Amino acid sequence: MRKYLKINLRDRSVQTEELHGEAIIRVGRHFIAKTLLESGAATIDPLSPENPLIFSAGPFAGTNFSNANRISVGCKSPLTGGVKEANSGGTFGFALGQLETAGLTLYGASADWVVIRITKEGGITFASAEPYMGKGNNEAAALLFEKYGKKVGIGLCGPVGEYLGLAAGVAFTDTDGRPSRIAARGGVGAVMGSKKVKAIVVDVHKMPTFHDRKKLMGSIREYGAKLGKDAAIDMFKRVGTAAMGDFTNRIGGLPVRNFSAGRLVEAAQGPFKLGGDYIRETNMSRGGNPSHACMPGCMIECSNVYVDAKGVELVSPLEYETLGLMGSNCGLTDPDDVARLNGIANDLGVDTIEVGATLGMLMDAGQGAFGDVGFMLAALEDMRVGSERGRLLAQGTARVGAHFKVARIPVIKKQGISAYDPRVIEVTGISMMLTAQGADHTAGNLPAYDCKDKTTDELVAASLEIQALSAAVDSLGLCIFGRSVTNTNTDLIVGALNDAHGTKLEPAFFKTLGLEALRMEWAFNKAAGITEADDELPAFFYTEALAPSGKTARHHSAEANRRLRELLA
Repeated sequence: MRKYLKINLRDRSVQTEELHGEAIIRVGRHFIAKTLLESGAATIDPLSPENPLIFSAGPFAGTNFSNANRISVGCKSPLTGGVKEANSGGTFGFALGQLETAGLTLYGASADWVVIRITKEGGITFASAEPYMGKGNNEAAALLFEKYGKKVGIGLCGPVGEYLGLAAGVAFTDTDGRPSRIAARGGVGAVMGSKKVKAIVVDVHKMPTFHDRKKLMGSIREYGAKLGKDAAIDMFKRVGTAAMGDFTNRIGGLPVRNFSAGRLVEAAQGPFKLGGDYIRETNMSRGGNPSHACMPGCMIECSNVYVDAKGVELVSPLEYETLGLMGSNCGLTDPDDVARLNGIANDLGVDTIEVGATLGMLMDAGQGAFGDVGFMLAALEDMRVGSERGRLLAQGTARVGAHFKVARIPVIKKQGISAYDPRVIEVTGISMMLTAQGADHTAGNLPAYDCKDKTTDELVAASLEIQALSAAVDSLGLCIFGRSVTNTNTDLIVGALNDAHGTKLEPAFFKTLGLEALRMEWAFNKAAGITEADDELPAFFYTEALAPSGKTARHHSAEANRRLRELLA
């Protein structure tokens, strides 16, 4: 059995629901889509009290099951106007699991800013958030740890979320207490801000009970052994997600200067400094940590702790999407510069993809020079203090671009495009077009897929396959970076679910779960008024050839959606 908490912020009442069997398993992204669709949230104002904010932990939360302690945050997105599930590592999902709690939903809005505490004794308390208001996430987290002790997981609304900036995410504390693991995309932090919830603090307690703990522990060990032998996992452990930068730069699919080029550095020009190899060597030579677990029990350790030349920590983690969007996309070449900007963005609790896309677009439009770190620092400071300019910048790429009448706005469904140029990395581009989540690569990323001579129909089929698997992982509290093991051992995962919660699911359940989530998300977006036209890439991707490959986008939303409907029929 697991508890689910329904918290009414208007009167601070709490309804506790008991979950059993499959209800504990169908969580995360699947639960969010189902809950939002059935509640009629598609037609509401996403920043109104009527928008539920959902925190959902996976069926293995609270254990040492590697990469199985993620937390999903969901609502109607104020950024895209569609469904949103943003997930994160950290200790929050782990803490919920240790309290045998599957998740919580916040309904309504508080009259005053509040901190919610969920205790190991089963109590839920509400305290004034006044001591933490306006403070960066680092200071706020330190004060919360001082008040509630170190054995807690914390979810935070940062200063940008306080004034409902749509670039705001929800920040969660990592295994060392940094509030640096962010459910970043879609404006979920703005929804938390609209409810006047500054923080949620959850006690860490003990491993939860399971149907057959002995068998489950055996599956956990078997999964860990497979991770330890897998070459892709070893790559993540050694160089982290930044390794993707070396790959995208080499194939010419890196976002460079507002997606105007696909390669930042040619081989003859010297080392590419925004990639995993250079960053690992530099960081290790300075005494930094190249392998770090963002959540308890994770064996992949694809995070890092990046330090400056004096060995002083700049940020944890420094990862590919930030290196791409706040780095090469803005004309930066030095990881130290990106790390400093990344550290500030984490303190503000904002989506580095969205902010990087916005600033690169403004540089392209002449408001700043590519590579001008000072311009970027000033923009982040404006966002921190909430000046008129800062509040505008915090509304995201689409709205800022429309305000300044910019020609080249890199968004799909009003969300900034991730660090994979769709002219070269085509399946991921199609996934970003078709997913209900907005331009989100994690919904279906196949960066190394050979697209040469493949038709739109063939690539849509590949996209749907990886989208279904990704949605399944997001619906089970698992991290996508374990997919080289997870996706090839679904029988092991489903068997572990049966041992954990007394179900009798077949291996086919894994993919079915993902497909169900996708269908509900598309139904939600349709009800919200999002159309096929909203899936189209920005026009410049079709008209501007990308150097050095000379490729233009060749897939349109009408054709992609037609094939998708055929595959789902």
